[in-house]
Amino acid sequence: MPTGRRIAASTRRPLRGPSMSTTLPSTAPTLDTVLAQASAAAGPARAVPSGDRARLLTAVADALDAAADTLVPVAQRESHLPEARLSGELARTTFQCRLFAERLASGALDDVRVDHADPHWPMGARPDIRRTTVPLGPVLVFAASNFPFAFSVLGGDTVSALAAGCPVVVKAHPGHPELSRLTASVATAALDAAGAPAHLLQLVEGEREGADAVRDPRIKAVGFTGSTHGGRYLFQLAADRPDPIPFYGELGSTNPVVVTPAGWSDRAEDIATGFAASFTLGAGQFCTQPGVVFVPDADAFLAALPPLTTGPMLGDRIAAAYATALDDLAARDGVTVARRTGRGTDLPEVALLRATTEAVRADPSLISTEVFGPASLLVEYGSLEEVETVLADFGGALTGTVQGGHVLDEDGRRLLDVLAGHAGRVIWNEWPTGVTVTDAQHHGGPWPASTAPTTTSVGTAAVNRFRRPVAYQNVPQQALPAEIRDR
Repeated sequence: MPTGRRIAASTRRPLRGPSMSTTLPSTAPTLDTVLAQASAAAGPARAVPSGDRARLLTAVADALDAAADTLVPVAQRESHLPEARLSGELARTTFQCRLFAERLASGALDDVRVDHADPHWPMGARPDIRRTTVPLGPVLVFAASNFPFAFSVLGGDTVSALAAGCPVVVKAHPGHPELSRLTASVATAALDAAGAPAHLLQLVEGEREGADAVRDPRIKAVGFTGSTHGGRYLFQLAADRPDPIPFYGELGSTNPVVVTPAGWSDRAEDIATGFAASFTLGAGQFCTQPGVVFVPDADAFLAALPPLTTGPMLGDRIAAAYATALDDLAARDGVTVARRTGRGTDLPEVALLRATTEAVRADPSLISTEVFGPASLLVEYGSLEEVETVLADFGGALTGTVQGGHVLDEDGRRLLDVLAGHAGRVIWNEWPTGVTVTDAQHHGGPWPASTAPTTTSVGTAAVNRFRRPVAYQNVPQQALPAEIRDR
């Protein structure tokens, strides 16, 4: 509901990241004004043809690329991430814009079904029915902490909502406020220059503003990437509205990995070095970080690991939350510390904890507790049947990985099937970090990985979250949307 507080506007979790106060421009419009403008933009946005939506997304991508020398240093200062990582992430962001643009222009994103009239239809004469999709309306997107470009102001939620024909209000992440404002300014200037409807993209700041926007009837869907706690709170707000709305939350995940006996026999060195690189990547601040690894011999696995190093965390509060969560998991019954390096330095500790399948049977939460940082739990097993038993009580994950031998054997087949029952993406002999943007990608999974396991927040299928089907029956050609007219 309107609050009268001031917010920053342009013409994603509460989150894994920290909260911080920010001095906002005194001329910024109120939340009520922003939402009124988004609501007014819904009709014009819906009327923009797919080809023109593609042109708008391309214009935004071009503008972001042109502003890279300005954007990346700001991102580096606010996030502590290295320049190479941020430059690559910005390239991913603009690629994503152009991929959606290409698919829009080609018609590949259309979900069209046409049933022509058939007087001989077995259940009785069938009328002419044509099904397409229409935009939901204004979408609220919560930016994430760990990807200042790719899951933020112009991240996957925003781009897919714009591709669907929806106005977008982005709730900026407090971990990178200056970058959020700057990115929004670059993008909205490009949209305006390309002839987009007014107020197609706007920015708001503040936790209260985000929660109030979820409750507001002018918002028709929410995209969120962040913590299970924060996502569950906002999910409940969306469900408790007089008019409940879709809430697409990507939440916590421990992304289990199973190293089979054949995998360890055939590929021990590859598995150990691949794991070390994956779980420390980005200081472990990836939602696909392998947080639980089932191994046949924990001592041998630890001995095979290369030296473990990592970089700084995104902020002091994230680092403090990581240290607290790590200490909590390390203190659980049945858990021991196998390795902790980096204590007393400016960088986060890299930690490996140990447990057994017996300990997990006694406390199943051991393998579902996410520690957002460079830490993983090694679970030693005596047989793969023990692994299957403890996974039977496991919830959902974004990914599940089998590290098997050089040749797929029966153990590998069985475990891939087991993990497919829990994860949105199942991986063989690769690692889950690194989520490519493509047509076949699925980034989601059963609770608590996401609130909507049938949808993805990465890849072109993400557009389906922000539109709904409409069937047109016996409607004259000239009144039909262009994509379902006879050609």
